[in-house]
Amino acid sequence: MKRFLYFFLSISMLIFWSSCRKDFNFSPSNGTLEFSKDTVYLDTVFTNIGSSTYNLKVYNRSNNDIVIPTLRLGQGQSSNYRLNVDGLTGEGAIAGKEFENIELLAKDSMYIFIETTIDIQSLVTADTQFLYTDAIEFDSGTNLQKVELVTLVKDAVFIYPQRFIDNQTGEYVTETLTFDIDGDGMDDETTIQGRFLEANELNFTNEKPYVIYGYAAVDEGETLDIDAGARIHFHANSGLLVTNGASINVNGNPSLDPELLEGEVIFEGDRLEPLFEDIPGQWQTIWLFNGSTNNSFNHATIKNSTVGILSDGNQDDPSKLVITNSQIYNSSNFGILGRASSIYGENVVLNNSGQSSFAGTFGGSYNFVHSTIANYWTNSFRQFPSLFLNNFIIDENNNTFTNPLVEANFTNCIIYGNDNPELILDRDSADTFNFKFTNCLIRFQDSNNNFTGPEYDFNDPTLYENVSFNDDPEFLDPLNNKLQIPNGSPADGAAIMFGILNSDILDTTRGNPSDLGAYESIVFED
Repeated sequence: MKRFLYFFLSISMLIFWSSCRKDFNFSPSNGTLEFSKDTVYLDTVFTNIGSSTYNLKVYNRSNNDIVIPTLRLGQGQSSNYRLNVDGLTGEGAIAGKEFENIELLAKDSMYIFIETTIDIQSLVTADTQFLYTDAIEFDSGTNLQKVELVTLVKDAVFIYPQRFIDNQTGEYVTETLTFDIDGDGMDDETTIQGRFLEANELNFTNEKPYVIYGYAAVDEGETLDIDAGARIHFHANSGLLVTNGASINVNGNPSLDPELLEGEVIFEGDRLEPLFEDIPGQWQTIWLFNGSTNNSFNHATIKNSTVGILSDGNQDDPSKLVITNSQIYNSSNFGILGRASSIYGENVVLNNSGQSSFAGTFGGSYNFVHSTIANYWTNSFRQFPSLFLNNFIIDENNNTFTNPLVEANFTNCIIYGNDNPELILDRDSADTFNFKFTNCLIRFQDSNNNFTGPEYDFNDPTLYENVSFNDDPEFLDPLNNKLQIPNGSPADGAAIMFGILNSDILDTTRGNPSDLGAYESIVFED
């Protein structure tokens, strides 16, 4: 009986509520909608590459439920923009262009999501970039309201591997690179997606940006020359690969504007939105394969990669890699990783790396002059210091293989960061381990005596000569990769005459005495 009574009461209340509910009565909008912005700027995109998704919020501030009779793009079905209105894709032959009878409750709001993909060749222009505009139109006639849409579109040179259908599986397969990996004179199959650059592609100019999908590879006997002012963008999991007998020459120039870097050669990801400006790991690496030679980088900026430069082998070849007046930032693993390799660096700035900014591993030959090797990584915990050197590797079977660290000389350098210590020398005593720090500023504190080998005898002048420990160089803004030092810094005037260059990374003439690191000191503005 009780259960029947509860059931009866519930049904009665439901009927009562239904009879009292006020039906929604929607009135046509009257031109009083409000918007979160009057213009939506979709940041720069490359031709034929889809943009990120942007949003616009639309408010009904009135006390009435309204219906928007029409909501459309100004250019209608021919617009290069596309919309999603609170989950709706719209009317018409092409979705996302035109909508009808959009309801919006009193004191409520809705989201419009906006994207675009634009073919610059379809636009009437001979320029390499074009400002594309349209508008979202709400209603019509006297009630018409508009929100403008603006996108800068850049033309580009696209380099990508071919895709073809596998005759056996019927599935698409992406072209992979085949080359001599182990130096036995025979080409080896790899799983590296990409292709070799053609003869007419071996000079990257500054006329248009380059967008690379997969690995663009330089074949044996070929040289890739990159002109001053060139811009190279990489899609996810992409990079450059310089194979056995091949070379790369990056020929940047000093820039008059340190923000625009107009003379610099810049390597970065293909996401141009400000949100991605400093995101690490957007692309893979510039890989100087074992056997590549005469590789040079001058006035280059490499940012947001997994490994900025990976240099393999050829530790007896002084031309393996020469890098000058260059900066590498925001590497999710290493800024520069040498593996039994030879690297000469001068006026080099490394910062913000998920592991080490510079790592010379499995021995090799490394010489750095007037370089700032820093690490102010804040994205997550890191286990490696700014500078890491060792002379061995351990394989998957726990076998140790050693290789001589022929030399590792750091002169007039700053080795610093937000962790401690910022220098680790990991030596296997079974092989050579030669190094020396001369006139350097190094962050190294070992209050727990964890580092006790002879390589940490800081009183040995054959290993450490005129080295200052733990004096803050007072960088301008290291978290944002501004590693300039002020007048009066502990690094100011602490260098000796050394190296092949007489100016700093900004082309400022070195003083006498000159300063440690890649920058000559300046007066910081308040």
